[in-house]
Amino acid sequence: MSEASLFDRLGGAEMVDKIVDDIWINHTSNPKVKQRYIDSDPDTVKRLVREFMHAGFGGPLEYTGRDMLAAHTGMNISDEEFVAVCDDVLKALDKNEIGQTERDQILVALYSMKGDIVGV
Repeated sequence: MSEASLFDRLGGAEMVDKIVDDIWINHTSNPKVKQRYIDSDPDTVKRLVREFMHAGFGGPLEYTGRDMLAAHTGMNISDEEFVAVCDDVLKALDKNEIGQTERDQILVALYSMKGDIVGV
């Protein structure tokens, strides 16, 4: 018997939607990164994050956005901003009572993309 996908262990689409909404709230209220989101369309950002989580964690949606390097090139994101974003994600996971194993997997996934996000 195969192990359930990370998507399923998170609680499926309904829980991913809640997590994405909480990530948005955290990012837009975090003084270290909120300026990055001032001109962003919340619905578009949340749709792309939702798709990204589905595609990366074994859900049914396909990610339709740009790859991480293309999406972040020219933004000159700092290490401090990257850590702040990761902290925002962890806060959203905490709020939704996501288990430590799943939190660790998500954190590993975030840090695996750091080179395509920070300082590019």
